[in-house]
Amino acid sequence: MRRTERLFAIIQRLRGRRRPVTARALADELEVSLRTIYRDVAELVLQRVPIRGEAGTGYVLDPGYDLPPLMLTPDEVEAAMLGAAWVAQRGDATLVRAARSLTDKLRDVVPESLRPLMLDAASRPARPRSNIADTIDLAPVRHAIRDTRKLALSYIDDAGRATERTVWPFFIAYTEDVRIVAAHCELRCGIRHFRADRIRSARVLDAKVPEPLRTLRKRWRDENPGRE
Repeated sequence: MRRTERLFAIIQRLRGRRRPVTARALADELEVSLRTIYRDVAELVLQRVPIRGEAGTGYVLDPGYDLPPLMLTPDEVEAAMLGAAWVAQRGDATLVRAARSLTDKLRDVVPESLRPLMLDAASRPARPRSNIADTIDLAPVRHAIRDTRKLALSYIDDAGRATERTVWPFFIAYTEDVRIVAAHCELRCGIRHFRADRIRSARVLDAKVPEPLRTLRKRWRDENPGRE
């Protein structure tokens, strides 16, 4: 690990910790010597990173400290590019535009030394075998999830029957070829999966979802072990 990456890693490990982190714990986690940790912490303090503490008692990072933007490692840049490329191939129209915009922004702001990784990434997603088109714009569904609002769906079920549902959406799964809305269905009194290519219309309601999203997601995980 290069020194710049190690300095960043030290800051990351101190962020959000309420109790001091000892130099020994940092050294063990980063697989370096105590002397290296002492030297790195001293360098961070010189760079005005608000680290308090000392050898023997541990270090804490003052709350509210923001890292300089995009202090990314090469692996993090490659991960971001791979993720954006995957979304650009398989996301709905709004996310495809967002993925391309994200890539353009990353190219503008990452350090010069990392730009070759963006122009010729070693990792890239394979082309999907098929990509079934959605029949609705999923952007309002994502907004409903963020705002914890119910949705009114017109849906075609597996047997080809048209049904009207009021659902409590809590996530959208982006699979190899289709998007799936996971939601509690009031009609079926349970969690159901709605394929985006079978949703004829989706209207965001004023009514709020009566359960926390984390509770719905936990119930989904309990009912679908090993699928997340």
